[in-house]
Amino acid sequence: MSSIEKQTISQPSASLVNAKWDIVISNGIVKTGLGFGAGVLASVLLFKRRSFPVWLGIGFGLGRSYSEGDSIFREAGLRNVKA
Repeated sequence: MSSIEKQTISQPSASLVNAKWDIVISNGIVKTGLGFGAGVLASVLLFKRRSFPVWLGIGFGLGRSYSEGDSIFREAGLRNVKA
């Protein structure tokens, strides 16, 4: 098998993983930003400009993005856990 054939065969799985990582990272940035925004809004409107709602919002955003990223990789068959 020539090196060109090896690259052609291995390319689809690598591009699949790269596409999944692109989705997960962009999802993490968006969810964390939304959590940050909601935390700032709650901090200004409800909690007299304290910092804990911002950190709580960031935590919720990161947790949600981690959860969705985990499900994305499980659907791809890259990560299987059998209990």
